[in-house]
Amino acid sequence: MIHTGERYINPLTDFGFKRIFGTPFNKDLLMSFLNALFNGDPVVSDITYKNSEKFGTNEEARRAVFDVYCTTDTGARIIVEMQNVYQDFYKDRSIYYSTFPIAEQAQRGSWNYELHDVYTIGILNFTFPEDKHSDSSIFREVKLMDTESHEIFYDKLTYIYVELANFHKTLEECDSILEKWIYCLRNLQNLMSRPMALQGRVFEKLFKTAEIAKMTTEDRRAYELSANAYRDIKNGMDAAKREGMEKGIAIGTEKGIAIGTEKGIAIGTEKGIAIGTEKGIAIGTEKGAQAKALEVARKMKARGLEDGMISEMTGLPAEEIKKL
Repeated sequence: MIHTGERYINPLTDFGFKRIFGTPFNKDLLMSFLNALFNGDPVVSDITYKNSEKFGTNEEARRAVFDVYCTTDTGARIIVEMQNVYQDFYKDRSIYYSTFPIAEQAQRGSWNYELHDVYTIGILNFTFPEDKHSDSSIFREVKLMDTESHEIFYDKLTYIYVELANFHKTLEECDSILEKWIYCLRNLQNLMSRPMALQGRVFEKLFKTAEIAKMTTEDRRAYELSANAYRDIKNGMDAAKREGMEKGIAIGTEKGIAIGTEKGIAIGTEKGIAIGTEKGIAIGTEKGAQAKALEVARKMKARGLEDGMISEMTGLPAEEIKKL
């Protein structure tokens, strides 16, 4: 059920993200976000949406399904992905995805191998493990670099990651269009009207596009399914974190007593809590999240969602979902 009082869709749901950024009618919204993200280099003056489902070179090869895939008027390829759940090999996945727009540029006959730029953009509703103890890392831009000179070796392949979980600014603190966009991605579903700070044609269209009351009955049903799946995943992750902390305290107490007996009760208590909290959260989150993801996948499959969509939302391999 769509929660009573919700006026706007949640952009972090699969339906919400694609409704805002994934349709030709709303390409000006995507262009606004991309230009804010690129900060003028490059400038995106027009885009054309491409088929978001890509197949390998043969029937056995694994396919890729992007949230948004487009080309610019200069020929650059841009993949935009919304990812709510951390995967152990998420970085590998984004690299793998970038191979499709590279490979499709191959030309028959005589070809000098010149390529257009390829951008893979990840909008992440989590932080990378290395950023968990720092809330200052929001944007990552990655290119091929010479490790000795630290200069960019190849500038046509770019990976940009936006870690939404590390963005904590209020709307009044947002100084740029990009920060206002990120604020909307995190908070749109909690707003009841368009704030004065979000004026202008682009944000006016964003709020009209996101208004639930203006959707068709079919779109409302689709959004409801997507919103329920998002809530299941979020609740599962929150539960896994709580279980991890509880297990961490328990393991910490146990190890603390053992170390304390040997080296001293004071040291044991201190180290036990530290070790337990750190290791417990890691173990608890990983195992709890996996179990919850499977539980969510079963529910989604029972509701009739396709295996591919379930895989995207939960982060579980498609092969594992087929077995459910």
